[in-house]
Amino acid sequence: MAIDLPPPGSPREVEEGTAFTPRFGPDGLITALAVDAETGAPLMLAHMNRESLARTLETGEAWYWSRSRGELWHKGATSGQIQTVVEMRVDCDQDALLLRVRVGGDGGCCHTGRRSCFYRAVSVDPGTGTVRLVPAG
Repeated sequence: MAIDLPPPGSPREVEEGTAFTPRFGPDGLITALAVDAETGAPLMLAHMNRESLARTLETGEAWYWSRSRGELWHKGATSGQIQTVVEMRVDCDQDALLLRVRVGGDGGCCHTGRRSCFYRAVSVDPGTGTVRLVPAG
């Protein structure tokens, strides 16, 4: 199945219409946040280009663009942590995606071996103003 991703229309069409017209940045990418389909917990933040978005829509599994490797990335192809897309949402101006996913394999998403890439919280000491990272609760 070939997926057609038309260019964005007017602001009103983008914000109120029914056409899916994702707005890719100057680098050709759109931000995609993957969350657990059951709990809504954030799992990972990645980017998609036209091809990875089209493959995701075609296969029902998450594909991303690896900025560090400069190549398409089928999440879980080597680790077994395939992300099956349950629902894809787009924000109001169609420049960010939210993917509700079920994760295969051991259920992890982070290259560090953790379930989520968001395993630390930013903490500010009110007395000193020192900013540091602490384990997320």
